[in-house]
Parts: sequence; C-alpha cells; structure tokens
Amino acid sequence: MQLELLSGAYSVCRLTGGLADVDWSGPLTFACRTPEEFSLVCETARVPGRVSARQDGFRALRVAGTLDFSLIGVLSRLTDILASEGISVFCVSTYDTDYLLVQECALNQAVCTLRAHDIDVK
Repeated sequence: MQLELLSGAYSVCRLTGGLADVDWSGPLTFACRTPEEFSLVCETARVPGRVSARQDGFRALRVAGTLDFSLIGVLSRLTDILASEGISVFCVSTYDTDYLLVQECALNQAVCTLRAHDIDVK
C-alpha cells in the first residue's frame, strides 16, 4: 500500500452556514452535512469566515490509487498501526480513496511508524 503526503496545512471546521463561501480550489476540500452539523476539511488558508469551531494544524495523507469497494480493512489497518503508537487520526473517505489527517506535531512519528509496517509514504 502507498500513501501520498499532501503539501500544506489543513483544518477541520464546523460551519455555521452553507457552502456559499467555501473555496473549492484546494487539493482537498471535503464537506459533510448531518442533521446536527455541517463539517468542512480544507486547507487552513482556505477556511471560510463562518465557522463556529475549528481545529488547525493537520497534515493529510492520501491512500494512493483507486480503492475497490470490495477491499476490506484498509482504514482499519492504517488506523490500528497509528493507534498502537498513540497517534490520533481524523479520516475522510471519497468514492475513490481514503485520507488520513494527523496533527503536524505527530507527522514524522506517523510516517516512521507506517514505514516500519511496510506502508510506503511518498
């Protein structure tokens, strides 16, 4: 398995309104709406003005390639490896692949831990 480290810093936010002022031009912008909240993951420099809460300082790792829906345990394997070292992860999934966000301060430890478990990180 191969992971790609995206450049830039990312934030996880709770939006107070809709998507009208979201900048979709970044390499990773992910929005999710539930009856209880409207969440957004985006580059920190692109966080819109209308947020009620935010956590900054994340880096993003992307599972390379397209994952078939029949694959089992991809996120489980990655998060188990990181959890064994006490590394917190925020995950988002798209139709094609998965992303893991880790705090910048834990990035080097996360990359070293994944590589020690034969996960290629580029």
